[in-house]
Amino acid sequence: MAKKKKDEINFAPRGIGDEKDGAVQKGVDLPSPTRKKHKSLGLSEDDLKAMYEQMYLQRRFEERAMQQYQKGKFGGFLHLYIGQEAISTGTVFALNDDDDIITAYRDHGWGLCRGITPNEGMAELFGKKTGCSKGKGGSMHFAKTENHFWGGYGIVGGHIPIGGGLAFANKYNDNGRISATFFGDGAVDQGALHETFNIAQLWGLPAIFVVENNGYSMGTAARRHTVAEIVDRAKGYGMKSKVVNGMDVFSVYEAMKEVSEDVRENSEPYFLEIRTYRYRGHSMSDPQKYRTKEELEEYQKNDPIERLKTYLLDEDILSEKEIEEIDEKVEQEVLDAVEFADNSDFPDESALYEDMFAEDEPYFHN
Repeated sequence: MAKKKKDEINFAPRGIGDEKDGAVQKGVDLPSPTRKKHKSLGLSEDDLKAMYEQMYLQRRFEERAMQQYQKGKFGGFLHLYIGQEAISTGTVFALNDDDDIITAYRDHGWGLCRGITPNEGMAELFGKKTGCSKGKGGSMHFAKTENHFWGGYGIVGGHIPIGGGLAFANKYNDNGRISATFFGDGAVDQGALHETFNIAQLWGLPAIFVVENNGYSMGTAARRHTVAEIVDRAKGYGMKSKVVNGMDVFSVYEAMKEVSEDVRENSEPYFLEIRTYRYRGHSMSDPQKYRTKEELEEYQKNDPIERLKTYLLDEDILSEKEIEEIDEKVEQEVLDAVEFADNSDFPDESALYEDMFAEDEPYFHN
């Protein structure tokens, strides 16, 4: 059989065969948000105020972190969560406090949601010993295990088996808890995901696996690196799945509440594709040449914080003045965190040899 000439071989994904088809017009299609109001979702007015404050805290923390990075206060990688705050907030409000959460390297918002203070978070970015990981984890390794937040993880998809392991431990200990594992769309093509899906379904693990599909794996559009719809990954394992609008905190809360109850009751895994959009680059070194300014502006019309703010005003839950007071409080809290981090000490050299080995007694969590 004659070999094909090089110019006859098409390396472009199916459906992307010429410049017109290959032009990225939209990062990700957002499903319709829920039409339910907060009362029908079981949320109180105090819950909504806390949700708004938490989302705004994540936004301002990330923006200040970016400024400090640009000033040279710390180096290395910095993956910002700006635009995706509804996912972490809606999830944490829906889950129980002792359910386990593990995520990838875009982890600052998750840490703040699970009890890491702005002081601890900013100090960790600065590499200071007062940080949540004693200054040795940095941006990609926020963690607070006593709050069942098992941290960020630096390897794409590498933490998915760990999320499965947390679910197995919960089932083995029969403690009624579940695990929720979050990862980006780039991780869905990793073998670790498929291996974990297989064993989770086979063993009936109480696990939620969630892809935060923000449309791009670094600079590669999802439609260029993965075949068909991401949510369909679950079909091959007989796993339940659904797609959620990640720009709307009510939609995230509603889905996570329903799914967590299902997983907890039936001890079966569930796969969620939560579609969202990140406003900043993959990391600070990303020139973002793969998308247009117009595309970004289109998604910003669905900004999760502005959506909730509008709801709070329209439903007369908060006034403009009350929202301004929350904003000012958060802004000062983040500024104080920058000062705290700047004034904190770096770890001693001896700290290099600490936290390297497990304790003598095996430990999971209480």
